[in-house]
Amino acid sequence: MRSTTSRPDHGASPLVVEVTAFGADPTGRADSAPAVAAALRHARTLRGPVAIVFAGGTYQLYPEYAGLRELYVSNTVGADQRYRDKRIGLLVEDMSDVTIDGRGARLIYHGLQTAFAAIRSANVTFTNLSIDYAAPKVIDATVAAAGVTGGRAWRVLSLPPGTRYRVDGAHITWLGETSPASGQPYWSGVDGLAYTQIHDPAAQRTWRGDNPLFTGVAAITDLGAGRIRIDYASATPPADAGLVYQMRLIERLHPGAFIWESRNVVMRSMNVHYLQEFGVVGQFSEDITIDQVTFAPDPASGRTSSSFADHVNLSGVKGKVTITGCAFDGPHDDPINVHGTYLEVTGQPEPGMLTLAYKHPETAGFPQFYPGDQVRFIDRRTMAPLPGPPATVIAVDGPSGTDHARPLTTMTVTFDRPVPDGVAAGGTVTENLTYTPEVVVSGNVFRNVPTRGVLVTTPKPVLISGNRFDGMSMASVLISADASSWYESGAVTDVTIRGNTFTRPAGPVILVEPTNEVPAEVHHGISVEDNTFDLGSDVTVADVKGVRGFRFTGNVVRRPDGPERPLCVFHDSSGIMIDA
Repeated sequence: MRSTTSRPDHGASPLVVEVTAFGADPTGRADSAPAVAAALRHARTLRGPVAIVFAGGTYQLYPEYAGLRELYVSNTVGADQRYRDKRIGLLVEDMSDVTIDGRGARLIYHGLQTAFAAIRSANVTFTNLSIDYAAPKVIDATVAAAGVTGGRAWRVLSLPPGTRYRVDGAHITWLGETSPASGQPYWSGVDGLAYTQIHDPAAQRTWRGDNPLFTGVAAITDLGAGRIRIDYASATPPADAGLVYQMRLIERLHPGAFIWESRNVVMRSMNVHYLQEFGVVGQFSEDITIDQVTFAPDPASGRTSSSFADHVNLSGVKGKVTITGCAFDGPHDDPINVHGTYLEVTGQPEPGMLTLAYKHPETAGFPQFYPGDQVRFIDRRTMAPLPGPPATVIAVDGPSGTDHARPLTTMTVTFDRPVPDGVAAGGTVTENLTYTPEVVVSGNVFRNVPTRGVLVTTPKPVLISGNRFDGMSMASVLISADASSWYESGAVTDVTIRGNTFTRPAGPVILVEPTNEVPAEVHHGISVEDNTFDLGSDVTVADVKGVRGFRFTGNVVRRPDGPERPLCVFHDSSGIMIDA
């Protein structure tokens, strides 16, 4: 019998665990989930560095035998108990010095599950993998033809291979794959589902918009081979031939990938063709690197959507975040979002103790503070810190992130000193300063994005350099600090946007928009230098609110002749230097 563990021929570390030795099928015919889980369990028993390797080929991974954990994840379904359990295809848990090496393998995931996770682990690398889902929970419907016949408008929709549906008179029911365990589809939805964005393959643009496909429908006919004809009561000729309507539900049940309470996690040299229900979530971890990863649909799939929402959402990360040499193409929300989370003060049982609450329903259930963390207190109306140094956490009574034994939306935090004067229930939010990262976003390409390109709120140094942002439908770079909606913290102090190319942007290209209600200088030290902006005449380069210290120098701005918007617009800001 072949050994399940070996060292490379040269005798150097790490130990090598081959998933095929546990029964994984590189031909793609059988479900490899049980074998992959067994290989990971075996690797967890080994001492020293270990590499879990695939032998190239294609591997099918169904959720029924994937790891099952109760987990609460930022920006998903919050504390909703219906969705507390998550399936995880590749689960690295309580391990260190681990490499998952695909050696060029294609992993095809089925149903609803997280592709991979690193939980309470250190020095973990995922590399040389191609990830896709057999049946994405997004319907990409292309208007292949349209017209008016006999006084009725019609469209013919073309669907990617593998799209399952059932026509019911004047309605259509979209179906996920059938679970081999239950015999039921993993998910279903009707007509236009809950959300739509529109992709123009010819113009290479994507935007959010209304969905006219299922308005005024008289009849739907299944033409076979993934083609559907929709007839309408109206005679208004459709003008959208060639466009793709990307339709989905809105509940983010699973993160596409998950990095939690882990350190030094690397994604490198990967093709991520789709992420089911959300993107890569990094949550209360340290030092995350994403390098040479292509987030884009497989051209052979016929699909244009590459994720259910964000590509990368990093919530409460410390150390350094490095995202380099990547392509971001076809998400359903922001490609990159790096932020913390404000918790609102709801009470003060003792001078050095506060009760705090998660305020957005999609973020709850996990720890927001650990003993030793530094905490700043923020006035919600001004978004300015209250006077005095940060406090240090000495005790926390709150959710664990892995069970529901305690309340999931509230916690009690004890500090090393009385909280400052001015802290008030409903009027103050708290920010974890320890879990804020230095950020480098460099050498990436952003295209076919319906929203913003990079969102970043951290007081540590931020460098956004050498990227190309093409055809963004909203701001290419957004700096917020939001204590009224998503509660994503916090104020920046050192941001450099240098040497990027912005082509065909919607405006403003750079948007600084904290949510303060009372005028105040929230952000500090933003420099926009040596970039190239190719704009329409109606696009503003920067719209800036509440900043002290904004430099705009050495940039090239190209706009056609005609009525022009101002180059930059400032509100409640000072220390402005403009030298394009």
